[in-house]
Amino acid sequence: MRIDIPEGKDPIAYVWGEMVPGIGAAASNFSLSVYAHTTLGLREFEAARLRIAQLNGCAFCLDWRTERDGQRVEEEFADAVSEWRTTSAFDDRTRLAAEYAERYALDHHGLDEEFWARMTAHYSQREIVELSMSIGSWLAFGRLNRVLGLDTVCVLPGGSSPRRGNGHAAA
Repeated sequence: MRIDIPEGKDPIAYVWGEMVPGIGAAASNFSLSVYAHTTLGLREFEAARLRIAQLNGCAFCLDWRTERDGQRVEEEFADAVSEWRTTSAFDDRTRLAAEYAERYALDHHGLDEEFWARMTAHYSQREIVELSMSIGSWLAFGRLNRVLGLDTVCVLPGGSSPRRGNGHAAA
């Protein structure tokens, strides 16, 4: 961990809450809102989220699987996300979500007219904005947790902690 945590303090609560209460609480609310208010399908949501987790290298985010109405993506889904270009496990929307996440993180200046033509053929403008905000949240906060070394100590409110392939949300 790159931040000194006082004895007896929860690292996440301390960094996200006590150290910068005016920013951390707002960031946390935004991060949680992505999960609470999404209208995107679970597969495209998880494809984008996991692609960002893979690029960030955030241990917690990689272990996390979003659960919605008792449903989660299949165990092999993360491997398919890594192979989004060639996997047969994805429909066009899911593949585009993974592609958009990758390009958003690595080459946002390269999002050309050809890409946007494909994107708007499969997603409404509202969905594009929602996906963009979600990707921005995951990119920023997953990277923040990874850079500060918090990704290995993340515990969500309610006590959920990372377990390979099992979890409830990512910060």
